[in-house]
Amino acid sequence: MFRRTALFTLLLASCAAERPPAEKTPHPAEAISQPATTPAPEARPAPAPTPEPEGPRHTTQAFRQNLGGISISGVSFDSRSHRLAVADQEAGPGSKWADAEAAAQAYGGIAAINAGFFTPEGKPLGLVVSGGKRSGSPNSSSLGAGFYTGGASPALSRRERGASGPELLQAGPFLVEGGKSTGGLNPKSSTARSFIASDGRSGWIIARTGACSLEELARALSGAELAGVKIRSALNLDGGRSSDLWISSAVSGGPIQERPLWNKPVRNFLVLQPGA
Repeated sequence: MFRRTALFTLLLASCAAERPPAEKTPHPAEAISQPATTPAPEARPAPAPTPEPEGPRHTTQAFRQNLGGISISGVSFDSRSHRLAVADQEAGPGSKWADAEAAAQAYGGIAAINAGFFTPEGKPLGLVVSGGKRSGSPNSSSLGAGFYTGGASPALSRRERGASGPELLQAGPFLVEGGKSTGGLNPKSSTARSFIASDGRSGWIIARTGACSLEELARALSGAELAGVKIRSALNLDGGRSSDLWISSAVSGGPIQERPLWNKPVRNFLVLQPGA
């Protein structure tokens, strides 16, 4: 009996060894299928902005033109190929250069015009920065309404916005802003005028006029075009006996010299130089 029981036990163990193990029933939480992981899209650099096409370069040329009965002599240029330097005389008017021609020659320039206002003592009436050196102080009157700022991106801007740069000149009033004449200008006091103007891009003008009032000049420049430059902004410079324009014979249409005998020495000039 013992031998039969042992044999039966041995057979059961053999069958258990041959039977494959039962599969584990997954837990309900494990049975939930997980979504396949979608690979992240390959990062691509943002497309570079398309640069605005540069307009045609303005020709550097001297000109004489009549606008609204006002004679205007000047030079047009492109700020991408030429620049204006502020030539200031620390020791006062005439201490270095007697006129615009002398200032231009000292700076290797091809044209020059008288620039900012000055006091009877010869101090700048407004802020001036020449070659990084600062003179004068901000002028809050209409004669300091705006700034010419030189450098890589030259501009004419309102005094309220402030300005800085290695070349800077404060003057005024504005004659034209946004392509329209400025209101409230003096309609009387007719005399020679000097001004600087821009098309808001790379086209620039420096010029001297015959006798006119500020209001007359502003009205004449409004919407006007001089030597291919559409006037969008124009800033008045010192005028009257200070008006002094010189343009070299190396400039197309030159030479031009507008400096009557009754002119007086001035504190500073804007000198046109080749090279941006």
